[in-house]
Amino acid sequence: MNKILLLGLSLAASLSAYAEEPVTPAPAVAYTYGMHLDIAKVIRMTSAADTCGPTPAEMTYRDSQGDVHVLQYRLYGTGCSDS
Repeated sequence: MNKILLLGLSLAASLSAYAEEPVTPAPAVAYTYGMHLDIAKVIRMTSAADTCGPTPAEMTYRDSQGDVHVLQYRLYGTGCSDS
């Protein structure tokens, strides 16, 4: 009974190790207007900075062939107020 339980636990542990694929860092590419993007799944995005004005941001994504890419772009910060 203990051998079966041990076998089951080791199988579950080995399967969980393969469940999450490691993300290998790719060189970042700066976005240009009109650039074709093949985004199948977004892995990570940086949030907007608490400043008023354009700030740099990055998006890490997986394309339809499974390759990981990092895209650099600019977005408007969240620190502006109307007062």
